Amino acid sequence: MAHAYTPGLKVLEHTVLTKERRLPLPGEIVVQKGSTVSAEQVVARTNLPGNVQTLNVAGLLGILPAEIDEVMLKQCGQCCGKEEVCAESKGFFGLFKTQVKSPIQGEIESISKITGQVILREPPIPVEVIAYIDGEVVDIIKSEGVEIRTTGSFIQGIFGIGGETIGQIAMAVDDPKEVLVPESIDESFKDKVIIGGSMAEFSALEKARDVGAKGVVVGGIEDQDLKKFMGYDIGVAITGSENVGITVIATEGFGKLRMADRTFALLKSLSGRKTSMNGATQIRAGVMRPELIVPSSTKSAAKKKADLSTGTGLENGMKVRIIREPYFGLIGRVVGLPVALSKIDTEAKVRVLDVELEDKRKVTLPRANVEIIEE
Repeated sequence: MAHAYTPGLKVLEHTVLTKERRLPLPGEIVVQKGSTVSAEQVVARTNLPGNVQTLNVAGLLGILPAEIDEVMLKQCGQCCGKEEVCAESKGFFGLFKTQVKSPIQGEIESISKITGQVILREPPIPVEVIAYIDGEVVDIIKSEGVEIRTTGSFIQGIFGIGGETIGQIAMAVDDPKEVLVPESIDESFKDKVIIGGSMAEFSALEKARDVGAKGVVVGGIEDQDLKKFMGYDIGVAITGSENVGITVIATEGFGKLRMADRTFALLKSLSGRKTSMNGATQIRAGVMRPELIVPSSTKSAAKKKADLSTGTGLENGMKVRIIREPYFGLIGRVVGLPVALSKIDTEAKVRVLDVELEDKRKVTLPRANVEIIEE
């Protein structure tokens, strides 16, 4: 029988993960294959070319472009300080000279006799790539990056904002249905990843950022609170580059949604452990989920190997989360996969599945309305 494929949301206590860490441009790899690295360790570095500025020397000095070499005090490849004289006219009998000063500190990249212009380039911008996770370097991508493998826990969320960050997991609530409020957060959460319950209030997000927390993980978040927190309306096609001072992950969706018991229990068991966290989310081609990775403290054998592909076959007994109304956010197990197409409320005929919810109710849903929770 043909497989039905659906998105999978991974909540794994033990797994093997491999992360590729690449430079934006070819550069230097500073670790060796087989070496053990920490999440904060630099594994590769390069220099991005600095910005360029154009200086119209011929126009400023009132000369022909072909005469530019006669007035230049600096040549190609030489450096100029900011406000340093780089060209000077001959003047009259050595007097009344006009000078051209460099607007930036940089290097002269070209001098054109055709346009009479000088191109200056600012100093290169150093870029360093860190390991992001504690683990072992299993492969070197020549001049481009490395692959790092680790064993540990892996939790994916529905939606997130903010980029990569590293901190210790700290519980701020005792129950997955609790709302994260400012009173639950104090200075002890500095540099921590705060775990909340069903939702984080806007004021709680502000408090977390103010005390210097690295991240916040909750079940859900109100769209208006997120917009207010960021200062602008965010598109959900791709996130991760927001500069809001903290990374936020919602594990269940938008609104007040109780965090899944299994997710909350796993995070609670990992309290005090270092986690690598990334809020980057992409819902179109090349689906990307926000994530938390907690490397194991010992080299225990992994029960599963995480497959970061976008599709998994539905089977009876699988745990799923419903992602559309009227059962949005509820958890259940697949108890039936009818082969025949069924008519739904919209009059469309689609493939459906039978799900037994946690309260023992049985519902029939379109297969597109669920996502797998990998255990």
